[in-house]
Amino acid sequence: MVDLERASMTEPTQQPKILIVDDMPANIKMLVHSLRGEFDISVATNGVNALRLTESGNPDLVLLDIMMPKMDGYEVCRRLKANPNTKNIPIIFITAMDEESDETKGLELGAVDYITKPFSLPIVQSRVRTHLGLKQARERIELQNEELEMRNRFIRNTFGRYMSDEVVNSILDTPEGLRLGGEKKEVTVMMTDLRGFTALSERLSPEEVVNVLNQYLEAMTEIIMKYNGTINEFLGDGILTFFGAPVTRDDDAQRAVACALEMLQAMTHVNARNRAHGYPELSMGIGINTGSVVAGNIGSERRSKYAVVGAAINLTARIESYTVGGQLFLSENTLSKCGNLLRIDDQLKVSPKGVPEPITIYLVGGIGAPFNIQLPTPEEQVLDTLANSITIKIATLQGKDAGTETHEGRIVKLSKNQAEIETTLPLDRLDNVKMLIWDQTEAVNVEFFGKVTKAVNAEQPLPRITFTAIPPALELLIKQQTA
Repeated sequence: MVDLERASMTEPTQQPKILIVDDMPANIKMLVHSLRGEFDISVATNGVNALRLTESGNPDLVLLDIMMPKMDGYEVCRRLKANPNTKNIPIIFITAMDEESDETKGLELGAVDYITKPFSLPIVQSRVRTHLGLKQARERIELQNEELEMRNRFIRNTFGRYMSDEVVNSILDTPEGLRLGGEKKEVTVMMTDLRGFTALSERLSPEEVVNVLNQYLEAMTEIIMKYNGTINEFLGDGILTFFGAPVTRDDDAQRAVACALEMLQAMTHVNARNRAHGYPELSMGIGINTGSVVAGNIGSERRSKYAVVGAAINLTARIESYTVGGQLFLSENTLSKCGNLLRIDDQLKVSPKGVPEPITIYLVGGIGAPFNIQLPTPEEQVLDTLANSITIKIATLQGKDAGTETHEGRIVKLSKNQAEIETTLPLDRLDNVKMLIWDQTEAVNVEFFGKVTKAVNAEQPLPRITFTAIPPALELLIKQQTA
């Protein structure tokens, strides 16, 4: 005899679970006998018990009669499909109701199949196996989709911190998007750097350094994302960004310039926040260049990143090194891509290291429609002539290192961020210099840095230096001398 409420099971198995719902003992006996060896069988003899066993037992498939006491099979099917916990369980109707309208109603309610009585046991077995196989396939697909969504979330969380949503979507939509390898592309590269941040960081606590840097990077990242730039790297206080990879657009160079100008404008707000927290003000220089690079996923299978490499990156860094705070220099390649949109405030002939011929770089002060971003027009600073000149020692910088030749000098004119000096050290425009104020009588020892922005010529009797970092002691001295 068959237990009509539960087929006998000697021990738990990993077999697929089938719930048979029928009020006819003969039908139940036939189905249990046919399916028991392959499946874990439970039985309900009415619709109410069917719902209870389905919700508690979580069967993999339900064989459901229609005409039953207490609740018919249609209502059982409707309720199971309305319940989020049971809606995905396949339901096969096995019934004597053989009208086409009956079958249509059952399928419309969500059943996957409809078998009429008297039924063939081999057909029942075949249909059960087929729909269990389809269910397992759907579950595998759902699991793969969940894993894919987890992967995509990881990519969004990782790449989304450095790229715009549009760029991340491009990577996700490309089947080859995360494979190692690259392609040659023309991109516009932007390099930013904070002037004097290394010296500044030595005067702040580690927590303050991180806070200042994070406030700056957060503001700059928002702007870069706005213009669909891809952040290649945070280089301490610098940012390496490119436009044109992985997505290339006709206005890559124009967006890069507009982005840089808006970043320079945003430094006003960054410094306002710094002042509110008692932090020093920051000054940023930006260089932009357009050229050919290799762009792609670079690294190993264990660790890789989307990046660009090539000589165009190095040239961008060289161009940026000619800036003082608040300046944007770009290459002729980028200028040609922007047409007549740009306001050019100055141009310089320079000889960057590693470049065989001199190049011209351009100081940009604004960009027209559709961006319409303008920096204040540079004004000639008036320097105060000092009643008592300030004695200094001065040396040119070679890269990050001071040259071996140190000269005496005197600051004879001074403003809030510039000085004119008398010295025997030959100085050319754009030379980087290190200076030291040393007064033994007052025990003053102040080190600071600058860039030569005006060399000696017929109209300029003394070299003019723009300070790139102003330590507090120098700031106090400037206030005293220019008051």
